[in-house]
Amino acid sequence: MGSSSGRWIVWTLCVCFTALQNAALRVTMRESSLEVVQGDVVVLPCSFFTSSPLSRLNVIWTLAPSSSPQSPIQVIVYDHGQVIEAPSFTGRVGFTGIPWSADIALNDTRVPDAGTYRCMVTNPPEAADPGIGELELSVLAPPSLPECQWDGDIGTGGSVTLSCSVEDGVPRPEIRWDKVNPGGIALPINIEGDLSGSVQIVNVSSETSGLYRCSANNVLGTENCYVNVSVHAPPDRSSGLLQAVLIALSMSSVLAALLALVLWLHRTGQDGRGEEEEEQEEEEECYNEIRYTPSLMKRSFV
Repeated sequence: MGSSSGRWIVWTLCVCFTALQNAALRVTMRESSLEVVQGDVVVLPCSFFTSSPLSRLNVIWTLAPSSSPQSPIQVIVYDHGQVIEAPSFTGRVGFTGIPWSADIALNDTRVPDAGTYRCMVTNPPEAADPGIGELELSVLAPPSLPECQWDGDIGTGGSVTLSCSVEDGVPRPEIRWDKVNPGGIALPINIEGDLSGSVQIVNVSSETSGLYRCSANNVLGTENCYVNVSVHAPPDRSSGLLQAVLIALSMSSVLAALLALVLWLHRTGQDGRGEEEEEQEEEEECYNEIRYTPSLMKRSFV
């Protein structure tokens, strides 16, 4: 009887020891995914259970960025009571309850902070394999200010391409083109990649002229840029011909006036010379009369 009860106690202790050993280190992620708006603070939860003292506790957080998931980077480490922050996270990350919890707080969040975070916990002399938990972090950002430009022939009958691109925005901004004034008309666009879109307008006319707007929109807001299109119509040939005729007539009138002035001046000059010649002849006649008068008188007395 005593022998059987002793064996029962030993078996029970072995089972309990094995169970404790198997469940000695367990990591639990209370969230599988989180979202945060760029610039805000987010807490990444990581809980663990251990049956050993915490004097040799080691916690490592890593990140596999969404932009390069094959190149994970270290975020923060807790090793034997010391905390080490990665250079790219210095001043922005910290443990919130170490050593009782492996939760970390990440502040001043940025779009490159998005990705898969892994929490790895070891606590010797427990099992060598660390307990690992993962969660996905998404960092939302409003659209950046888009850039608008146009290219093409703005003469009547030509074609114009309006293009718009935006650098940032999570989720991906939706790009739209519309004619603001006059018209208020939405335009169909061609999507070029994730963050750009264009509109092609063919056979443009004076009605095409106006103010066009590109809008980049997501759940966090809208940003706009504008393009002013002014279509240049070619000159009217009939009006040009009329102008040429009017110019020719004006020049003819001027030439006629100049010719009349020259003729008048010429005639005036001839009349003046005639009068001078007559006056000279009269003076000569008078001189001759005066000159021959004394001789005549002398002969009369003789």
